[in-house]
Amino acid sequence: MSSSTLTPTPTRPRDRAVSDFTELTRTIQAAGLMKRRPAHYAVRLSAAVVAVLGLIATIILVGDSWWQIAVAFVAAVILTQIAFLGHDAAHRQIFADGRANNWTSLVLADLFVGLSHGWWQRKHTRHHANPNKIDTDPDIEIEALAFTPDQAAKRTSKLSVWYLNHQGWFFFPLLFLEGVALHVAAIKRLSSRDKLEHRAAEIVMMTIRLVGGTALVFLTMSWPIALVFLAVQMGVFGFYMGASFAPNHKGMPLIPKDSRLDFLRRQVLTSRNIGGGKWVDVLMGGLNHQVEHHLFPSMPRPSLRRAKPIVEAYCREHNIPYVQVSLPRSYAIIVKYLNTVGKSDRDPFNCPMTALYRV
Repeated sequence: MSSSTLTPTPTRPRDRAVSDFTELTRTIQAAGLMKRRPAHYAVRLSAAVVAVLGLIATIILVGDSWWQIAVAFVAAVILTQIAFLGHDAAHRQIFADGRANNWTSLVLADLFVGLSHGWWQRKHTRHHANPNKIDTDPDIEIEALAFTPDQAAKRTSKLSVWYLNHQGWFFFPLLFLEGVALHVAAIKRLSSRDKLEHRAAEIVMMTIRLVGGTALVFLTMSWPIALVFLAVQMGVFGFYMGASFAPNHKGMPLIPKDSRLDFLRRQVLTSRNIGGGKWVDVLMGGLNHQVEHHLFPSMPRPSLRRAKPIVEAYCREHNIPYVQVSLPRSYAIIVKYLNTVGKSDRDPFNCPMTALYRV
């Protein structure tokens, strides 16, 4: 399915739409897929602690050597995987108790990764409530890129027009700066006057992580190696994070800001699954099962793969397009879509199937 704009028309009774999702929810619950997986997450949480301690020990042992650049690459992968675990906790997938999930996510995000849990949770909650909804989803409001024709139309200089016509090719190089952008956004959120629960705890943990981590690097390495280490670690971390989250919605249908599409179709029509074996589950932290995750955010990550055939069959039965592509194909779609958004003579929103699913 190529991108399309979903517009609201009264063609489907709202009570029927609600009952569709209720029926699917009952099927998922009957299959036991919403049950917590304590053993699975106990192993993952323990592995996260061991990995961080091992990383610190490796940095100290390797010392002032250019081999630290390889360590920086490994560090970026470890921190991204921990960020995925924090994502699970934020969605209450790990514990039955909400407070336990909240603090687990906070520690993983602030103390281990160096990002603000409160900032990310607020942003991510808005995304889950309205994925790909214009003027509502923060994930399609990025200054460096135009995701809608309206955003592209505001940029009229010759250089801007040229950039928009080629922005898809710049997307992946820009991801190397995503790590810096995430840390800057986190620091700005913590230093703002906006309401933020656990601000003091977040400030303490992020200070320990960012100041302590930077001090460790410069105390064990000469400054040229230390600078390259930090650049590689931050760049790979940002790229890995962005390349894992981007395939899920970019290039899927957009929802107008005044639409009232029902929950089931809003989540399925705007989400894209990534096919592949269990290695893709590990690589993308379960985000490859984006349809199932958006329908059931608190479903434990290991249950998403089991839920997939149930959700896919249900969507087929109700004539709801269920999209799954390979990882390379998803990246190709993103590049093509972004390059098309800025072209005034071409319409990136061309998907007649979506006209059948308006409410």
